[in-house]
Amino acid sequence: MNIFVVNSGSSSIKYQLFKMPVEKPVCSGLVERIGLENSTIIHKIFSNGQEKVIKKTVDQADHEEGLKEVAALLTNPEIGVIKKPSEIEAVGHRVVHGGETFAATTIITKKVKEKIQQLFPLAPLHNPANYLGIEVAEKIFTKAKQVAVFDTAFHQTLPPKAFAYAIPKSFYTDHHVRTYGFHGTSHKYVSGKAMEYLKNRDAKLITIHLGNGCSMAAVKNGKSVDTSMGFSPLSGLVMGTRSGDIDPSIIFHLVNQLGYDPEQVNTLLNKRSGMLGLTGFSDMRDIGKAVKEGNRDAELALEIYTYRIKKYIGAYAAVLNGLDAIVFTAGVGENDVQTRQRICSEMQFLGIYLDEEKNMVTSSSIREINSDGSRVKILVIPTNEELEIAKQCYELLQKS
Repeated sequence: MNIFVVNSGSSSIKYQLFKMPVEKPVCSGLVERIGLENSTIIHKIFSNGQEKVIKKTVDQADHEEGLKEVAALLTNPEIGVIKKPSEIEAVGHRVVHGGETFAATTIITKKVKEKIQQLFPLAPLHNPANYLGIEVAEKIFTKAKQVAVFDTAFHQTLPPKAFAYAIPKSFYTDHHVRTYGFHGTSHKYVSGKAMEYLKNRDAKLITIHLGNGCSMAAVKNGKSVDTSMGFSPLSGLVMGTRSGDIDPSIIFHLVNQLGYDPEQVNTLLNKRSGMLGLTGFSDMRDIGKAVKEGNRDAELALEIYTYRIKKYIGAYAAVLNGLDAIVFTAGVGENDVQTRQRICSEMQFLGIYLDEEKNMVTSSSIREINSDGSRVKILVIPTNEELEIAKQCYELLQKS
């Protein structure tokens, strides 16, 4: 089954094509700077263990033009992987917010699209772009089933004691204010891989997704029971540009005492805080370099960043009443040796012991970095949200 996975952003489209049930993509790509001059497409084709890269600079006024360019590459007589767009049997769309309506992967209908539109206020930076990707794909891949995979869906198993806020109940019943959680596709993928690796479907896991956005999840029997992001992706861990958890009264202080308006506060906490606010850098590679150069602000920022993660590990170990493994994933989690080392240090009480040599090894496959005597496994598992989307689409369509 040819399943085309689309992750549509405000000015970009990421994509991969899978011939399911084979889990390796036949091609992938990225369309950037849509609507701007010098839009680019980087298209990769994978065949017989080889990778071929095509890079094009083509002005694309909108997402429809961008996806048409991609379709032309997919069907190109010389380098194409399919003969015509009608060979795509399903298009899987990443949709960030599904609210409480969507707890599972869903075939997109008119009613589903209307509901995604209604959820725009809960994810104003993401859902409109995701919706646009759906509209465009419907025009180009006319024979395909359009399928939505929601980032919030994995966390719909949170119990009320975990998702409810201690504010008047009417805010939940009338306005749907609750913890939703995000990065669910990634947490689902790596927790599933961890359970396979451990040969334990009942494993108690803490999954740690560390990229520019960061989140954690407590996973028991394959289900999310708590997560660090809340009503929006702002809460929880310290991130590249987001503050993570802060005292809400700081917002009132900013408005009432320092003269900020609500939009300025929103920009401050989402785009100018986190590691950027603490150091001037949002990329952990730049921060790591600054630490090596003796930058005290960078050193403190890294201490704050890892300290917050350690606190959540302790909290989630309590929530789970035990712990079989912690899982590092995403760009920082998979690649940043020093960050993993700092997080796992002085965690002996929880049975977490890092092996320094194993931690230094780089690999694209699942690996253990705990010492032989560690009661808790420390796993590094590369995430693959596009594959998870393809798998969920395939499973859904096999049933229908």
